[in-house]
Amino acid sequence: MATGVDAQQRARVTQRTLRTDRWWLHPAAVAIGLAAWVTYATVRVFLKDNYWVAEHGYLTPFYSPCTSLACIPEAAHFGRFIPEVSILPYAAISMPILLVFRLTCYYYRKAYYRSFWLSPPACAVPEPHKRYTGETRFPLILQNVHRYTFYLVTLIVLVNTYDMILAFGGENGFGIGLGNIILLVNVVMLWAYTLSCHSCRHATGGRLRNFSKNPIRYRWWTFVSRLNTRHGVYAWISLGTLALTDFYVMALSAGWFSDLRFIN
Repeated sequence: MATGVDAQQRARVTQRTLRTDRWWLHPAAVAIGLAAWVTYATVRVFLKDNYWVAEHGYLTPFYSPCTSLACIPEAAHFGRFIPEVSILPYAAISMPILLVFRLTCYYYRKAYYRSFWLSPPACAVPEPHKRYTGETRFPLILQNVHRYTFYLVTLIVLVNTYDMILAFGGENGFGIGLGNIILLVNVVMLWAYTLSCHSCRHATGGRLRNFSKNPIRYRWWTFVSRLNTRHGVYAWISLGTLALTDFYVMALSAGWFSDLRFIN
């Protein structure tokens, strides 16, 4: 006698799903949002123009650190040593690392697995794929590099923090403008996203067997764990602040309008 899912008394449902709500709305919105951001970022990275505002020392994070020989000297805070090649962005060192870090992020995996691969698109909605192998085979097994890129991304966020601090001293000395505030908010959100990462949580307390013997690491692990509960929120907000910061620096550099100054 058949039992379980093959039991004769089991209901036979012919519909793909019994959900009557707009379950497709969230994955569709995520797909549109990610596609729009990737399109904008790709265009800006390879535009190779309007990334530096000399008067106020504003450098867009899309070009930081600017290490190409074609970079404006004042914008190259860590030197220029990467040959100028058309297919390489000016921030050729940081861009690939940031891309891999976001691409392999636990939250973004869920986001694009559901939105682009429909695996699955929503709860109680079966995916169209016949087989499921998880992340045990190539190429998805490469998602494991996320834990290593975390340490490199931390260094890059430190560079962004350094750029933000330098921007408080422009050609006319110390000053504060709207651009400074935007750069500051962006750095804060980059730190929030980076520190709320699952890899950061593991690095701070994942290998401890006894928290009572490591009170400082336990407190840090607790702090990171609280951030981790909002990791997806920080992921989206940081995308928004990155795009806003880049657009504002681009607009100032292109002369579309002037920076709103509060001090100097």
